[in-house]
Amino acid sequence: MATLTEALDRLTAPGELSEALENSSVRCVACAHRCLIRNGRRGICKVRFNSGGTLRVPWGYVTGLQADPIEKKPFFHILPGATALTFGMLGCDFHCDYCQNWLSSQALRDQEADESLTFIRRISPEQVVETGRRAGAELVASSYNEPLITSEWALAIFKLAVQAGMKCVFVSNGNATPEALEYLRPYLTGYKIDLKSMQDKNYRRLGGVLQNVLDTIRRARALGIWVEVVTLVVPGFNDSNDELWDAARFLAGISPDIPWHVTAFHKDYKMTQPEATPARTLLRAAEIGREAGLRYVYAGNLPGRVDEYESTSCPHCNTPLVRRRAYVVSEYVISAEGTCPRCGTAIAGVWADDPAAVNRYGPGMPQPAF
Repeated sequence: MATLTEALDRLTAPGELSEALENSSVRCVACAHRCLIRNGRRGICKVRFNSGGTLRVPWGYVTGLQADPIEKKPFFHILPGATALTFGMLGCDFHCDYCQNWLSSQALRDQEADESLTFIRRISPEQVVETGRRAGAELVASSYNEPLITSEWALAIFKLAVQAGMKCVFVSNGNATPEALEYLRPYLTGYKIDLKSMQDKNYRRLGGVLQNVLDTIRRARALGIWVEVVTLVVPGFNDSNDELWDAARFLAGISPDIPWHVTAFHKDYKMTQPEATPARTLLRAAEIGREAGLRYVYAGNLPGRVDEYESTSCPHCNTPLVRRRAYVVSEYVISAEGTCPRCGTAIAGVWADDPAAVNRYGPGMPQPAF
């Protein structure tokens, strides 16, 4: 039986996000590590490697393929209630101790993740998009592992998805390069970025550099990609008032219209301490976001326990516009023009052309099975 490495190395194609160097070396520019990869060696992500002077990149498979509510990504300002066909591969350029998708992200890095081999499903871009069409998906999302390191595969799918009338989104750690963003920009509607901490020392523990993520948030926004930011609030790691204020002020300084999701940590992977984030911490973080000038702040992972911070309200007159609980939209009143029906304020985001067609699942109504 083939090892995971052998199986994945067969499922590759020549990469486009690379630069040829002397002596058959290549520079990978898919993520901000910008790995110099010599012939026969691998990048930090372990899934992009140099074979005879050509960068080989993941291609032709998925380890996750599922139709989800767009709110699960989470995107709250792109087509609420819509279905997103989400696909993922293996590998990551970070190594977060609390990763909830570690079986996918830490493949080839952590021996315990080798069982990911059993989840590999060969598939073509055409088949991915057809799966989305059959599920009634309005969006296609690259997620589960870090999508930057599988950008070429994502782009092949996105090109077909756009032709089929779907929008495309990334769910990412934000460790991008300008080259990767320009490569994806023509097909990318939304980019969810994790802002894991405002301390560089914390980012170094996770395998990244804070400044690279801050630059990605600024750059993606400047390129016209819709950006939503998520901070997983981990007790004792990034939950101090000072750090939450730093994050909120940074985002508000770029645009007060950037949605900021503060979400609850729970024990996973190698992080078995501390205890899960309490609701009061998320409420404190959300209030800091509002006080810092952000118009759209959300608290996640604790449905029914975070007051109004699951729903979208007009920043001018406070009219509830999108009522949610967990991933369920129960009310949607934003106009087709993207405005508040009460005061006419423009609401930042990507909204439904036909508000009457937005999926709503009221109390006691089952969600559809795909």
